[in-house]
Amino acid sequence: MKLKLSRYKSYIINLLVPAIVFGFITGTLTSIVVMLYKLCAKFIIHFSEDAYGYLREHLYFVPLIVIGLLGVSLLLAYIYKKTPNIKGGGIPTSVGILRGIITFQWLKSLIGVFLLSLSSFLIGVPLGNEGPSVQMGTAIGRGSVYTFAKKHRAWDRYSMTGGACAGFSVATGAPISGIFFAIEEAHQRISPTIVIMASSSVLFASITSKLLSPIFGVSEKLFEIPDLPVLEVKSYWIPLVVGLVIGIFSALFLNYYKLIDKVHDVWLKKVPHFVKIFVILVLTVVLGLCSFSFISTGHELILELFESNGTILALLLILLVRTTLTLGANKTGITGGTFIPVLALGALVASIVGKTLMYFGLDGGMYTVILVLGITACISGSIKMPLTAIMFALEALSCADNVIPVVIASFVAFLVTEMIGVKSINDTVIEMRLEDEEEKPNQVTREIFVTVQKGAFAVGKQIRDIFWPKNLFVLSVKHQQSNTEVDEHGGKEIRENDLLHIRYSTADEENMKKELLAIIGEQELAFEKE
Repeated sequence: MKLKLSRYKSYIINLLVPAIVFGFITGTLTSIVVMLYKLCAKFIIHFSEDAYGYLREHLYFVPLIVIGLLGVSLLLAYIYKKTPNIKGGGIPTSVGILRGIITFQWLKSLIGVFLLSLSSFLIGVPLGNEGPSVQMGTAIGRGSVYTFAKKHRAWDRYSMTGGACAGFSVATGAPISGIFFAIEEAHQRISPTIVIMASSSVLFASITSKLLSPIFGVSEKLFEIPDLPVLEVKSYWIPLVVGLVIGIFSALFLNYYKLIDKVHDVWLKKVPHFVKIFVILVLTVVLGLCSFSFISTGHELILELFESNGTILALLLILLVRTTLTLGANKTGITGGTFIPVLALGALVASIVGKTLMYFGLDGGMYTVILVLGITACISGSIKMPLTAIMFALEALSCADNVIPVVIASFVAFLVTEMIGVKSINDTVIEMRLEDEEEKPNQVTREIFVTVQKGAFAVGKQIRDIFWPKNLFVLSVKHQQSNTEVDEHGGKEIRENDLLHIRYSTADEENMKKELLAIIGEQELAFEKE
């Protein structure tokens, strides 16, 4: 009985209370920052659209704009060189940080991503605001620990996870999807600590956003979807077709990104970075003068597609232009997200499918359903988050009455990309970023034995549920009292005074030591080479 009470006490003190506290701080602060960010983005995007309309009628200003873009390109190239982890897509960067394979400075990241992504929206680069929201949430998560609880550094990646989920939740208006994001994409595993931390952060973020929404005049919802017809069983071939087409498109899309990566890194290797940025910005302005549908985040484009605007030929042209420009901007490193732009691509493909089927006699009332199925399938196929895609469809796309069609479209798209063997856009971006980084010198590999201290973060948790430092592996855990070892799958809880046999490789041994001691408790470590 005493053992159970002790375990419950440890669970509450070491897990529940810190998760709620960090969830409250991180979730609330993230919601405030992201709501302010959404307000600024809304104003700037509308201003950008009006500015392009004015510029079309006063083309003599274009040369001045081009000169200004050259200055912007030089400035961005300088900033990205000094702070590389504020460039590119916010979600891949955050996922890399949460997995412990990318380092960053939280305050620089927070300020830089906020300002630079807004500049992208002003110019009209086809990147979204959900990626920056996730990255800012990640930065706030680290800032919460480093500012309010320096002695509890072991909670760093958990708090950042909560911030990322909160950022996703507030940006998309899909709180449950935000929790699924932590499990399915950020860490790709289920852990009680991850679930509790993500849920706590999203809960407080959602409450805060509900309170701030009427004050800021910013909608919590990402889309206002019209009433959707309910698909009957005899029409379940529709999600099959949509899932298949989107799956094929996702595979082409991901391979196209590899081609753009090759062009950027091989053919244009010697071209200065600012020139590449300048080319993307000039292309954005030129295409924006032709049509605002070619550029910007894609949010308004999706809403326009629900009105069934545009011919199939026009939609194909927009699809090709937006795909190329979005991937080019992302590879060049311009700050902004790819989530909404990818949804816009899925909506474009689905719109083409819908119009084609209508041409062959399909009831026009099915068009809106095909659009939301296409958006859902694109999340599943291109970003490889099928469960999050299904939940997002239920929360943000009003698909509660079409659950089975949503599952079919999501499953088929995911299955196609799995069979073809392509990785998600986020994993692809992370891999390419790591390949671009030079291997750090003075890499050392060591093995040591450490003891879990009383009240340490690791107490009461399983090996697989702890975010150990990068390239650190727990080879064995021996319980001192019973002299038994934890099973090879890490399925037993770590206890006080357990002896851990650890192997690690690192080029920054001092930081490795700090991270390890934050988990197992302060003690003297004998760092000896193998």
